[in-house]
Amino acid sequence: MSIYLNKDSKVIVQGITGGEGTKHTALMLKAGTKVVGGVNARKAGTTVTHETAHEGEVELPVYGTVAEAMTKAGADVSVAFVPPKFTKDAMIEAIDAEIPLLVVITEGVPVGDAAEAWAYAKSKGNKTRIIGPNCPGIITPDEALAGITPANITGKGPIGLVSKSGTLTYQMMFELNDFGFSTAIGIGGDPVIGTTHIDALEAFENDPDTKAIVMIGEIGGDAEERAAEYIKAHVTKPVVGYVAGFTAPEGKTMGHAGAIVSGSAGTASAKKEALEAAGVKVGKTPSETAQLMREILQAL
Repeated sequence: MSIYLNKDSKVIVQGITGGEGTKHTALMLKAGTKVVGGVNARKAGTTVTHETAHEGEVELPVYGTVAEAMTKAGADVSVAFVPPKFTKDAMIEAIDAEIPLLVVITEGVPVGDAAEAWAYAKSKGNKTRIIGPNCPGIITPDEALAGITPANITGKGPIGLVSKSGTLTYQMMFELNDFGFSTAIGIGGDPVIGTTHIDALEAFENDPDTKAIVMIGEIGGDAEERAAEYIKAHVTKPVVGYVAGFTAPEGKTMGHAGAIVSGSAGTASAKKEALEAAGVKVGKTPSETAQLMREILQAL
């Protein structure tokens, strides 16, 4: 089992002919993902050629719209590699088509654009789950990759991972690669994102093959505090956590646009306290966090 993405998912790439779209389409195919085409209105009707993991070369059609790709190729996941100024339009196109999952990799999307797209999805009944923007996407090891996470870090296993940070996602997958992961999802570090820690926690709680959960947060906002409340009320599986940013200076934006601390609100210490109060074991470093998870799994 997995959450949101599996071996049967049919993936399209919005921006498949661009530099990033080309590179990561190739890597997704090598990871075994069923990429069925791409979208670029200016190059509709053409094809792109890539190597697959098992079937040699494949010619992927380029469609004019997400709706056309869904109708003709049966696509149910879109990964957007679109420049920031065009990202909102790409998101709205995917939402209008009601594609079930939209993964937005793009960094630097204006917060107003992300908020508008999120509100639009909500007004349409939340038929499209959005992951991102500014995220590494989602991977179900040995089955499918929708995004930019390196697929060779780890294999399948009992751990569910949800993280605000891409690089910390990769590190945690590497640290625990002897156990493996059901699904690893990078939700992104922008102030407005589609899928939250709580969404992923709920999905992992309901996934029978996920036995324990790693949650990686960071300074800024109150997402981790709200996740702690949710864990306390609804999550029965063991959760370990890590909060990045203990040494961040007050009032300075750190890396991710959402990682800004004002006074005591949004500090790593406050988030650690909230999580520990909910029964979550919190590591001081990624390696310590991995060791906490290792001890939990060995005791199961």
